[in-house]
Amino acid sequence: MSWTLRTADLDDLARGAALLGTGGGGDPFVGKMLVAQALGEAGEITILDPEELDDDAWVIPVAQMGAPTVVVEKMPRGTEPELALITLERHSGRTADATMPMECGGINSMIPLLVAARRGLPVVDADGMGRAFPQLEMETFSVYGISASPLAMANEHDEVAIFETGSDNSRLEGLARGVTSRFGGMAHIAQYSMTGADVKRTAIPRTLSLALTIGRSIRASREQRVDPVQALVDSLSDTLYGYGRVLFHGKVIDVDRRTDEGFARGSVRIAGVGDEELEVQFQNENLIALHSGVLHSGVLQSGVLVAIVPDLICIVEADTAEPITTEGLRYGQRVAVIGIATPPIMRTPEALAVFGPASFGLDRPFRPVETLEQPVLAE
Repeated sequence: MSWTLRTADLDDLARGAALLGTGGGGDPFVGKMLVAQALGEAGEITILDPEELDDDAWVIPVAQMGAPTVVVEKMPRGTEPELALITLERHSGRTADATMPMECGGINSMIPLLVAARRGLPVVDADGMGRAFPQLEMETFSVYGISASPLAMANEHDEVAIFETGSDNSRLEGLARGVTSRFGGMAHIAQYSMTGADVKRTAIPRTLSLALTIGRSIRASREQRVDPVQALVDSLSDTLYGYGRVLFHGKVIDVDRRTDEGFARGSVRIAGVGDEELEVQFQNENLIALHSGVLHSGVLQSGVLVAIVPDLICIVEADTAEPITTEGLRYGQRVAVIGIATPPIMRTPEALAVFGPASFGLDRPFRPVETLEQPVLAE
């Protein structure tokens, strides 16, 4: 069912979207402020259920591209994604009937809302990742046959670019990433234009609704003084994701983070009880969680796999369940790490070939988080 988004919903939506972004997708605060300003003029935005989308409707997704760390120092002006959409409309000769997120994530769930408020468009309640990924070809749209070309890019100086690479979405990623770096490490894009029928076939449905549900559950649990981390996990049970569990509790003791080739890469180490540690490696988003200093099947081991991409690895504040992005990780934070199963559409062989562990240079095969044995703390 379609629904109406108002300013009062933004805090909950941004919080839930940041959680689904698995550490990436950009600063949720920045996106929320941009949308709040636009909503002050527009009043409300229609969030359109994908099943209510006409099959011949023309949908143009929009997003921010670049390393999330850049946004900490380089704030977007707010007009860039609309300019990218207009540029793509002019290039293709076809006007958008709706826009849509390319991914879940803090700012990248907000960018389509910003464009919708400024252009008077509805936003389709779906996306192409069900989480956030660092590269343009890592979309269910791409996996199931939608071309990423043409892509329109814009920056805060009203400079624009158009890229056409035919069906080679990986080549498009490399070219667009290079220009994004020349734009100062951040740009806004419009791409993966498709029909309503294509949306129904290739997108992950109702992820904006899910983000709002998660954000509301966290807020309500705080108000009711119950465990917000457990409330977050419980909110997943009746959703397309279906499964989540707390993987670890502890304190951040080390963060290794660098901006490299347009990505925020690195790792975080979290200390638990005794010698127990969890290491989470990331490339914009959290990719793999390895548990050390634990008994596994009765044997003391290190580097025990507890979750791996494309399943979600989410780091939140231990007391509030507020999501922490990779650029927000700091020494001394008390955190909980949550593993969440991805929808089935993201676990097919075709999908894993595009955004499974090997796509990130990880030497471990994908294993669903719900099938992995929970390690036991060594005595």
